[in-house]
Amino acid sequence: MKTNIRPDIISHLKKDEKISILIDYCPLHIHKQPIAVFDDLIRSIVSQQLSTTAAATIYKRFLNAFEKNENISAQILNKTLDELRSLGLSYQKAGYIQNVVRHFDEYRLYETDWNKWSDEDIIHELTKIKGVGKWTVEMILMFSLYREDVLPLDDLIIRNHMISLYDVRSEKKQLISDLTEIAEKWRPYRTYACRYLWAAKDTQFNINKEE
Repeated sequence: MKTNIRPDIISHLKKDEKISILIDYCPLHIHKQPIAVFDDLIRSIVSQQLSTTAAATIYKRFLNAFEKNENISAQILNKTLDELRSLGLSYQKAGYIQNVVRHFDEYRLYETDWNKWSDEDIIHELTKIKGVGKWTVEMILMFSLYREDVLPLDDLIIRNHMISLYDVRSEKKQLISDLTEIAEKWRPYRTYACRYLWAAKDTQFNINKEE
């Protein structure tokens, strides 16, 4: 599959020999969809701690429980936690989803032009919602808003692949500091480097193999 990532980004990332190997071995093509932060937050909560197949099934059931031509947010709030749970959600997830709706209602975020917000401001705003953590918002930044310089070190795949690829031996706070320093050379395109780290998971490429 031919990549659609800009040549200048590829050229910049290839300055890192480790990432350069991933670029050569792990095909990556990004499909951009219209921005839908509210919808993607809901889907993210539904999908937490589930396999891809299970998450897709429950999310489809969730969507089918509402009338398409009526206000989805009002419909979510009008359902009891038991009714939401009957769709395959836990009580906790049902509560978190209603928290998202209440926050978007209270702060009138549905029509927000997120392109005018910085990454830090979006993280600050959305993590006010109980049930929405920093990792979830980082995924929104990367996959919903297509921000180019996000480094989600709370993601276990990213963290573990970096540890293996760069043979990092430190732990705890020092580990985070070391990984952040390694990623400095990827700026301002850390998102793309992370996408290649994820892409390695879905190929035959052995990230632990010394090249």
